[in-house]
Amino acid sequence: MDDVFKALADPSRRALLDRLHARNGQTLSDLCDGLAMTRQAVTKHLAILEAANLVATVRHGREKLHYLNPVPIHEIGERWIRKFERGRLTALSDLKRRLEERDG
Repeated sequence: MDDVFKALADPSRRALLDRLHARNGQTLSDLCDGLAMTRQAVTKHLAILEAANLVATVRHGREKLHYLNPVPIHEIGERWIRKFERGRLTALSDLKRRLEERDG
């Protein structure tokens, strides 16, 4: 889990994950488009994300496609967030649902 936290600590890596969340299965060229990073920098960030199991790759012919793996992030949620916020989030969710029912 330490690798996941370290990988998520960098804003450039979070930006890459956001791009994969928006459109999964991108090539390195796709991920580089529009970023203020060199191809080499993106490659290094992707290697860190792969080592943390946040990105999985699949070869499709000559292309290497990158996919978001949300499991480690889910595990962080389960381990670190839910147990501390469960009661508060449940109360907020109930309040939201009641307000929507009242207004709907």
